[in-house]
Formats: sequence, C-alpha cells, structure tokens
Amino acid sequence: MVLVAVVTAVIGALGVRVARSTSDFLVASRTVGPTANAGAISGEYLSAASFLGVAGLILRDGVDALWYPIGFTAGYLALVLFVAAPLRRSGAYTVPDFAEARLASPLLRRVCTGLVLLIGWLYVLPQLQGAGLTVTIVTGGVLPSWVGVLAAGIVVVATVVLGGMRSITFVQAFQYWLKLTAVALPAIVAVVYFLGDAREFDRPAPPQFASATTVDIRTDVLLDVRVPTELVATGRIDGIDVRDAGLRWEPGLHAADEGAQLGFAAGATVPVVAGTPADDAEWITPFPEGRQNGLLAIYSLIIATFLGTMGLPHVLVRFYTNPDGRTARRSAVAVLALLGGFYITVTVLGALSRLYTPQLLVSGETDAAVLLLPTAVLGTGWAGIAIGALVAAGAWAAFLSTSSGLIVSVAGVLSTDVFHRRRVRDFRFAAVLAGAVPLALALGVQRLDFSEAVVLVFAVAASTFCPLLVLGIWWRGLTDRGAVAGLLVGGVLSAGAVAVSLAGLGGPGVFGVLLYRPAIVSVPAAFATMVVVSLLTRDRRPTDVDQILLRLHAPERLGLTRDRLADEDNRTVR
Repeated sequence: MVLVAVVTAVIGALGVRVARSTSDFLVASRTVGPTANAGAISGEYLSAASFLGVAGLILRDGVDALWYPIGFTAGYLALVLFVAAPLRRSGAYTVPDFAEARLASPLLRRVCTGLVLLIGWLYVLPQLQGAGLTVTIVTGGVLPSWVGVLAAGIVVVATVVLGGMRSITFVQAFQYWLKLTAVALPAIVAVVYFLGDAREFDRPAPPQFASATTVDIRTDVLLDVRVPTELVATGRIDGIDVRDAGLRWEPGLHAADEGAQLGFAAGATVPVVAGTPADDAEWITPFPEGRQNGLLAIYSLIIATFLGTMGLPHVLVRFYTNPDGRTARRSAVAVLALLGGFYITVTVLGALSRLYTPQLLVSGETDAAVLLLPTAVLGTGWAGIAIGALVAAGAWAAFLSTSSGLIVSVAGVLSTDVFHRRRVRDFRFAAVLAGAVPLALALGVQRLDFSEAVVLVFAVAASTFCPLLVLGIWWRGLTDRGAVAGLLVGGVLSAGAVAVSLAGLGGPGVFGVLLYRPAIVSVPAAFATMVVVSLLTRDRRPTDVDQILLRLHAPERLGLTRDRLADEDNRTVR
C-alpha cells in the first residue's frame, strides 16, 4: 500500500511537468487519446464499491447481487448511445458549464453546481472509508481506520493540487491495470483450489466453517440460525452478558452486540445476518422465498445504475478531455471491455468467498471478503501473504483513483462556479476544500456499506443530471425553468430518500424499498417534470436552440464545434 502511494506520487509528478495551463488542470488540454482515456476512466470508475463492495454483496446476497456489476458496466452503454460525443462537442469544462451553454440560465448553473458538490462528496465518502477498512484489515486491527482515511485523503489532495487532470490521467491508467491484476491473480488461484476441492455451492443447507473459527462482532448484528448450532461466546448475547460460555443456539433469530466474540468448531454451520440467504440453495436462487418486494428493488437498482453513470460528474468530465466526439465515443466503448473483464473476476472472488471466508457472514463485514480470501485459500505462508499484499495494494489504488477523479470534478466546479476564477492557484485552493469536506465526514460518520452507499449516489445522479443531459442534448423543447424544476424534483426525491435510508428510518414493505431504492420513482418524476414545465414555458426556449443542437450533433470536420472559454487554454501557471 505504501508502494502504491509512492508510485502514485511519482507518476503524478511526471504529469506535473506537463501541466502548465488552466486547461491542463481542468481537462488535460483536451489531448487525451481513447486508449489512455479508457484506462483512466476505468481506473477512476472502479471504486471501493467495485473492488470490495461487489464481491461482498455476492457473498452475502448471491445471484441477486449480480445486477450490481451488470448495471455498473451497462451504464456506459447508455453513455455511448446518448451522451458521450455530443457532450464533448459542447466545448464545456463542467456539467454546470454545459447547462448554461445549452439554456443560458445562471440559476440553472447554480443548481447544477450544488448537485455536483452533493454527488461528488457523497461518492468520495465511501472511498475514504474503504481506505480505512483496508488499513485495519491488513494490520490485524493494529492501526485504526482513521489512519487509512487520513492517509488516502492527503495523497489524493496532494496529487490533484500538484497536477490536476493532466497528472491524474497518467495515475488512473496505471491504477486500473494494477487493480485488474490484483483481482485476476487471486481469482485464478482460488478457482484452481476450488476445482480440486470437494465443496460445492448447490446444497440445501447453510455454509460450514472449514476449521475452528473465532468471529469478532464490531457492530450489533441479528443472526439467522437454521439448524442447532453450538458455540463459545463472550459478550452480550441475546440480551445476556456471558464470558467463555458454551451455548447451543436453536433455530431462530439470535442477537450479538458490538464487542462480542463467537467461537465455532470446525464443521459448525454458519449463522448469517438476518435478511440474507441462510442456506446455499437460497443463495443461488433468484428472489428466494421470503424475500419481499425483491423484484421492485431490482428494477429500481437497474434504473439507478443504468442511468446514473451518465450523471456522475467525475465520469462526465473525462469526456471533456478527448480531442473530439468520435474519440470520446471510442473511449466509452473501450471502457465497456475493461470494466467487463474486471467485474467477471470480482464476481468469481465473491462466489468463492462463500466457501473460504464464511465468518464474514456472521460479522456482517462482507466488504472485507476480497482482502481476506488469499490467506483463507493459501494460508498465512509466503504465497498467501504476497497475494494478499497485492490485493491490498489494488484496493488502495481503487480508493485513490476514484477519489482523485471526484476531487478534480468538484474542484473544477468550485473554482469556476463558486470562486468564479479560472486561475491555477484558485483550482488548487478549490482542490484542498473539495478534499477537506468528505475527509471530515469520513472521520465523523459510521462506516457505510460501500456498494449500497454508491448505489444511492447513482440514484441521485440518475434523477438529476441524466434527465438534464438526455433532454438537453436530444430535445429542443427543454427550457431553463423546466430543467430547474426537474432537477429540484429529482434531487429532493432521491437525496431525501438517501438521507432517510442512511439514518435507518426506512422500515419494511413497499415504502421502505422505495426509500432504499428511490430511482424507480425519482427518475420518471424528474423526466416528467422537465417535459411538463418546459411545455408550459415554451416562450423561454433559447432562440438559438437549433444552432446549439446542430453543434452538439454535427461531426467535428464541419468546423462547428468550439471550446467555451478557449482563451483559458493559453493561460500560464501563476
């Protein structure tokens, strides 16, 4: 992990040597080719949710969790079809810049600025917390999580401050290939061991501990026990304080409070956190019996992930760095292949974790599956430690690369839309501020489930910027008031649901599912609001709308595309 931080700093320093103008810091002077940009996009897109969270969700929820990697990847298909090339041809620097160029509304620009800050900071939060979890896991709890949070925050902000977009492009492309290696190698090793193992997934019984296992409970959990299970426990169990007590849990729900320690013998069945598949047959069955409103949650998840990608500021800003729209589209197509290869390996790791790290089903810390799998398969000898170190380095790269992209996008908006200055010194100050806010939040709030937290951010992006971009690019009837109304409706519905969900106030039933997965309501509501209000305010359509749309869709060789504020490209560093 230290080595990754050092290499990141060295590569970033090389980028600093060629970062001399404001345009270098904001969009790498729009000179990044499709291959390099695809690597950089994949590097920043594969976050803590992808590296740790997807495998953890598959370990916990089984085949129903496969919609997460599918949605995260397929979102780029929608991006290719509807947004990538026209967005590049707009000549804008940021999403608020595009909004004002399309509809000439300062109010709309301010609303977009606020949403970029909200989405960016919410997305950085689980990245920094993932860095803290990784440090705690790999040091066996010797170092607290805040050390990893603080270290990651400092490295990310320093990289962005020194080199901006030009610098992190090189860093993120390197980090993608490191992350792919860090999951592919353990996946290959684990599959080889699995093929020579007698264990299998398709059993109508809970998983079993292969050896004597002690589980530390770090947060209160309610466990589902399907068969009588014997254990030795210390701490508060089922409301009673015990110490080294031999217990026999009968089928049903049992509570273990934070700080408890549970010891299981080899061959004992694994209790799982209540609400997740308790036996292997349920785990490989879509929508197992007893899971209420599962189809509604999946449809909402699909809408959020398929459409949320085109609303993520750190993804969109990447297409401003391509020389032209055709290159932007080619970058997005290449990203589909790079992401697909990565998610296949992560899926394999999540499935095999069910066999080799079942203790995580008890503690609920399934996000640690990828980190613990190498030593669980190979033991604590040199091979297990070496591959485990590679995985930890890949996880660290995931946090750094995604956080860097987010900090660049947030800093770009702060410097251009809040400070109203485009000097390099203002960008650097904005980068420090952009990193300080999520760093303080990550140190102060309880750790979130990585993939679940990111999906909530996707829901906000899908409910706000997705309608704005799709309608702004493809419908001449959009007006500034329609855009503002739609952004507010989608933002309030989705962000309000996010706040309620994170506060634990959801509850059961359809209403609870919609709070936890709001996209199925908030996205159509945002689209409908933009359309209806725009139709009611037809007189506010820009008079040059046909000219603007022609510029967005016409090939660059016709000479209609121009970069907004192009005079900034030649500004020297101050």
